[in-house]
Formats: sequence, C-alpha cells, structure tokens
Amino acid sequence: MGEYDDIIKLPHHQSKKHAHISRLGRAAQFAPFAALTGFDSAIGETARLTSKRKELDEESIFLLNQKIQLIYELIKEKPLVEIIYFLEDTKKSGGEYVTVTGNVRRIDDINREIIFTDGMTISIDDIYGIKIFDRETTS
Repeated sequence: MGEYDDIIKLPHHQSKKHAHISRLGRAAQFAPFAALTGFDSAIGETARLTSKRKELDEESIFLLNQKIQLIYELIKEKPLVEIIYFLEDTKKSGGEYVTVTGNVRRIDDINREIIFTDGMTISIDDIYGIKIFDRETTS
C-alpha cells in the first residue's frame, strides 16, 4: 500500500469563499512586471543615434544651385532625380540624412521647396546632394 492511497482518489478541493481562477489568470500572476512604465521606451529613445547637419562649402552650394537650375530647365519632362537631404529629428537634436528618388513636378521659389509628382516636398535648404538621371539611362 502507498503512503497517499487514502486521499489520491478524493475530488479536487474547490474553495467556497474564492472564485475559481482560470489557467490564464493563474499564469498572469507570474508574468513579468514593469515597475517603471515607459522606462524601456525612454531608454530606447536615448540610445537612438542622430547625426548633426553638415555645413556645405561654397563649391558644394554652387554645384547644388547648378543642378537645381538644370531641374528648372527640365521641369516639363518631370525629371527623375535622387535627392539626399537632412531630415530634422522631432524628438531630439540632430536628425538623419535621407535619400529619395522620384520625379519632380515643380520647384516652389516662394517656399524654397522641391515638389515631387507623388506630393512629397523637400526644403531646398535641407538638400545635401542631387543626382539627375538621364532619360536614356532610366528607360
């Protein structure tokens, strides 16, 4: 005879005072607890790197202005261009350099923006580099 044979076949005890807790509810008792709400996202934001805006020299500004002038001349053809520009970070100082490729619809002289056919706009003051694709090489 075994040591627990007298109780092994008895029904499982159910409390009359406390409601039965489901397996999921019981498992939740042992789930990890974040004592500082938002702490993980704050650490992630602090760890995220940003770049400083690079200052262009006179020659680079001159070359950019020449390329913008060429886009003006080709505007009826909606030229395909690749633009590298500085995107200011909204949460911390600095930002990042972003490259976009698209067809230019127009150049807004008043707001100093390049407007693409898909509606995206880029401030001319944020541009770091421009590449204009030749129609023959993209066809």
